[in-house]
Amino acid sequence: MEIIIAQKSGLCYGVKRALTIAKQTRRAVSGPVSTLGDLIHNPQVIADLRACGVRSAAAARDIEGGTVIIRSHGVSPATYRALTRRNLKIVDATCPIVKEIQKLVESLARKNREVIIIGDREHAEIRGLVGYSRSRGIIIENEAQARELPWQKKRAAVAQSTLDVELFEKVVAALAGRTGELSVHNTICRFTRARQASTAELASRVDTLFIVGGRASSNTRKLYRISKRILRRTFFIETAGEIKPGMLRGARTIGISGGASTPPEALEEASTRIKSSFEYEIKREKSVP
Repeated sequence: MEIIIAQKSGLCYGVKRALTIAKQTRRAVSGPVSTLGDLIHNPQVIADLRACGVRSAAAARDIEGGTVIIRSHGVSPATYRALTRRNLKIVDATCPIVKEIQKLVESLARKNREVIIIGDREHAEIRGLVGYSRSRGIIIENEAQARELPWQKKRAAVAQSTLDVELFEKVVAALAGRTGELSVHNTICRFTRARQASTAELASRVDTLFIVGGRASSNTRKLYRISKRILRRTFFIETAGEIKPGMLRGARTIGISGGASTPPEALEEASTRIKSSFEYEIKREKSVP
C-alpha cells in the first residue's frame, strides 16, 4: 500500500496569515477578541481558537466590545463602517490577494463597467466584493446564468479567489457570447490554481482519494468536485475518524488532499488512520476461513 499526500495541499498563505494575526492579537490585547464569522472553515481549528479566547461572532451587532478581527475573506465597506460605529478596535486579516480583487472591482465600477463577479453568492468573499462594486456588480455562479444575461456593450469579469478554474473558463466563454467588449481578469489565486492542479494530477494516478476539510469550506468542496470528475472513488471527509476500512477495499495507492483551511495535522491524521484501517482489514480477512 502506498499513501500519497498531494504536494500542494493544506493551509494557504491567506489562512495561515489570518491564524497568525489572530493568535498574536490575542496575546497582545486585553479584553474580548472576536472574529467576524469563523476565521477558518475548520471546526477543529475554531474550537482551538475558542479555547485560546478568540470567539466567533456571526454579525457586527453580536460584538459588544473589545477587538474584532476581519477574516481572510474580507468584508464590504458597509460592514467595515458598521464595525467602526460600534467603537471596536479593528484588526484587518483580509488576505492580500482578496484585497487586490477588492481594489480591482472598485476600480472597474468607477469606470462605469458592469462587473460580473463569478463565484458562490453565499460566500463571504463574494459578499464583500459586491460591496466594492458601487451597485454595478452581478454575481454569476455558473455558465447557465451567464447565458441568461442580456446583451451588454461592455462588461468586466472577475473571479472568486478560490474558484474552480474550469468553471471560470466556461462562464467566461458564455459571457463572451453576451458581450461586445469583455474585459476578463483571472483573479483566482495562484495557491488555489496550484492546489487544484495538484489534486487533479493525484486523482489520475491513485485508486482512492480522500479530500480532507471542513464541510463548510467552499474551496474544499471544489477540490472534491474536481477529483470526483476524474476518480469515482473520491471521498470527502472532515476528520480522519470518518475513514472506514470499506472505503479502502481493493486500493493499493491512496491519495490525500486538503483544502485551504485544512491544517497539516489533519492530513497526517488521515494518513495514520488509513494505515491502521488497512492493517485491520488485512488481519480480519486472514482470520476468515
